[in-house]
Order: sequence, then C-alpha cells, then structure tokens
Amino acid sequence: MLLERFIQYLQYEKRFSPHTVSAYQKDLNQFSVFLNNHEADFLSASPFLMRSWMVQLMDNGLTSKSVNRKVSCLKSFFKFLKKEGNIEVDHSAILKAPKIVKRLPIVFEEASVEKLLNNELVIEATGENIFSDNFQGVRDKLIIELLYGTGIRLAELVNLKESDIDNYDKSIKVLGKRNKQRIVPLNLTLYHLIQQYTCLKKSSFFDNISDNLIVIDNGKSVYPKFVYRIVKKYLSYITTHSKRSPHTLRHSFATSLLNHGADLNAIKELLGHSSLAATQIYTQNSAERLKSVYKQAHPKA
Repeated sequence: MLLERFIQYLQYEKRFSPHTVSAYQKDLNQFSVFLNNHEADFLSASPFLMRSWMVQLMDNGLTSKSVNRKVSCLKSFFKFLKKEGNIEVDHSAILKAPKIVKRLPIVFEEASVEKLLNNELVIEATGENIFSDNFQGVRDKLIIELLYGTGIRLAELVNLKESDIDNYDKSIKVLGKRNKQRIVPLNLTLYHLIQQYTCLKKSSFFDNISDNLIVIDNGKSVYPKFVYRIVKKYLSYITTHSKRSPHTLRHSFATSLLNHGADLNAIKELLGHSSLAATQIYTQNSAERLKSVYKQAHPKA
C-alpha cells in the first residue's frame, strides 16, 4: 500500500517519466525482498539494513552509478513516508552514495556518421547501399537521422507523434522528462527525409497504423528494443565499439554542436537538460579533442 501511494505520487505529482517510475518501483521491490529476508519492512528499515543492502548490491557486481540511483530512490521514498506521517525519522538521509568515476561520453566521428547517413557505405556481400529505398530502409535511416540530428532521447523518439512535426517552422515538439516540452529545429535534410518517410508510411496501407511518427513493419508503434536493434545494426558499419546505443548518438549530437562553436546554454535547451551541470560534461570531450589537435599540429607538442 505504501509503495502504491508512492508510485502514484511520482506519476501524478512529481510527473516522473514512465521509465523512471518503473525503475523506482523495481528498486523498491528489490529492497522489500531484502528486508523480508531480514524480517523487516519499510517502516522498520534501519540505517544498518539500508547500508547492508548497498554493500550487497556492490558485492553482486552492480556499478556505483546503479547503486547511486537506488540510493536516490530510497531517499525519495523515505522522505515521502516521513512527509505522509508514516515514519518519524528518515534514516535514509544519512546514507552516502558511492563515488562515481566520471567517464567521458562516447561519441562517433562526424565524418563516419556523415558517410553512413549519406548512404556512401555498401554491404560487402551484396554491394548494395546500406539503406534501401523502401519503407524499412527509409524508416531505419530516419531513426538514425533523428537521434543524431536532434539529440532526442530514446523515449522521446518512441513517443514522437506525426502531429509533433511543424512543417511551417521545420521543427519538432518534443515531450521530455517530467512532461517538459521543448522545440527542436530540423535541418533541411532531416525535414525532407521525414516527408519522404511519411509518404511511404501512408502508401503502405497498414491495417492498424499508429499515430506515432515511427512505426514497425506492421504499422504499430515502435518500441525501445526495436530502436536499439536498428541503431546497433547500422552503427556497426562505422565502429567496432561495444556501446552503439541511441544515447551515444545523443552524445555525438551535443559534442558536434560544441565543437562547432554552439553556446552551452543553447545545447542545454536543445537536449532538454534541467541544469547546465548535466550539459557541461560535453566540454570535457571538446577539451580532449583540442588536446589531440594540439599534439598533432604543434611542433613543440
């Protein structure tokens, strides 16, 4: 009952994204199982048990980043319980999250991505272009173009509607985290690709076509795992890196803008970040690039 009320609080008052709500629910269910194994429950959870759970998670191989998220979940939950009057003392307040080793975002070389999107690469076995001209090929290319050309998140891409396309301003309306809307401009290449795709989509005569912009082969709404497969498939043509995800294209979008002189605040707005701190990580990538250029070009380097 306590967990159900908290989930409703996240959904309707805090307006967290479905993905975040699902993650919090999963974390608290895991913690509940841990507490049951120690003959305790949410209301009797002590600081010792909370820390013991954190240690167990790390012993099981969970990264500091994942443990941090679970600690954040506990803090939100017990803060809520205190606010509701279910507990007198919030023991989670004394928890200290493990330090996270900061890593630079993985990005792809602009030239490599451009070659892919310009369809300059071919499949070795057949000699055919990577992206075909049929519905599936244009749809797959649009997925990559949208992620790289706008920097939108996976969930934002999946939920993008045809009605979110503004043909007059050549922009898209994106519904981000906590239902925060933002407008992202479209470059002409991407805009024309959307027009080509929507024409093919309409001419495919799907029986049950979705209102979502991106659909799978039967006309139903696209889903996250499908997008992951598409991104991983096509990025394998330009990189052997293990991380070939929609988010790496978002990183590449932001880093590319910064390298070409875009204002950090403008990048923040385009990405839908709530604070500038989240955007500043891309300045490290830009700094590393400058160091590399210096070492290659300066005679004293």
